[in-house]
Amino acid sequence: MKTLLCTVLALFAFAMNSVLCRLALGKATIDAASFSTLRLFSGAVMLLLILLASKRARASTPGMKWIPPVLLFLYAVAFAFAYMGLTAGTGALILFGAVQATMIISALCAGERPSALEWAGLLVALGGLVYLVLPGLTSPSVPRSLLMMVAGISWGFYSILGRGSVNPLAETARNFVGALPLAVAVSILLASQIHLSREGVLLAIASGAVTSGLGYVVWYAALKGLTATRAATVQLAVPVLAAVGGVVLLSESLNARLLLAGIMILGGIGLALAGRARAVQMLAEETTR
Repeated sequence: MKTLLCTVLALFAFAMNSVLCRLALGKATIDAASFSTLRLFSGAVMLLLILLASKRARASTPGMKWIPPVLLFLYAVAFAFAYMGLTAGTGALILFGAVQATMIISALCAGERPSALEWAGLLVALGGLVYLVLPGLTSPSVPRSLLMMVAGISWGFYSILGRGSVNPLAETARNFVGALPLAVAVSILLASQIHLSREGVLLAIASGAVTSGLGYVVWYAALKGLTATRAATVQLAVPVLAAVGGVVLLSESLNARLLLAGIMILGGIGLALAGRARAVQMLAEETTR
């Protein structure tokens, strides 16, 4: 139940993060480098404040690891710069395709063998995702597409490493702090392109403090109860939730294609999770015999 609750909250946070990023970057209210820096900075501040208020978090102080902060930096910066030259549909397809490929290939390399029902659910969900974004596809810019692939691969590996987190809050805070200097360096290198507005700054802060910082803490907690395949599959719900957020908050149109794609994606996720639950039950029954 805890894993389910954390997963649902994390997916909603990620979806809202996409909406906030689309609002800021789509309207050109802020440049990509500044958005990434403010996002990581506000996320770090929020997480450190929560960390200081948590006696349990202070009691566990694992040492800084350099790989997760670098992956977080690569995801945040590559995502922002990629969306400067990609449509929303193209970017979502490349990003989530890269995430799924990364996590599933890693799971297979680690010896995890999804059941036939899980594979079927994953294929149905992926088909729904393609159906959702395909009508908006255009010929993408190769450099921007590569950047979005970097973002997806980075997020995939970041999620995989997060599954072994002992203290999600403390480790996520350290990751944000560790990624911040790298983002600042990018902003300094691109100082001539800085463009700030009140709306853009507020959206970047909200994205970092709420939907990124807090969202990642909840996602880390959820990952403890998810296999790599399940973690890859449930993230396919994010584009649907983001599309719904666009309808509610951005006055985007709701059509039959969105509804059908949502049914395919969420239905595929349910099928995959049912397959995993069945496999676990069968394994438990064999063990008790």
